[in-house]
Amino acid sequence: MAARRQNRARITGPRRWPLQDAKARFSELVRCAQKDGPQRITVHGKDAVVVVSDAEFRKLSGDRSGKALVDLLARSPLRDVEIEHASVRGPVRDVDL
Repeated sequence: MAARRQNRARITGPRRWPLQDAKARFSELVRCAQKDGPQRITVHGKDAVVVVSDAEFRKLSGDRSGKALVDLLARSPLRDVEIEHASVRGPVRDVDL
């Protein structure tokens, strides 16, 4: 029965890996993350980190270009409100070159 459960885990890819197993079978862990989705690594039986594929990471972290913020502000009902900001001049010191 235990052998059958172990074979099934290898076929479907385990979702949780003890740290020692993750270190010993790192290549397999990476392949499982790419094929089966996020893989959890446990330390002393508690979830510690999750290994995800690069594609999954990019999907979760989103676009870092700022385009989402610009689009959000463009759709805002307050987009036509003028914002006045004071000009701030900092002290400038003379520098001898």
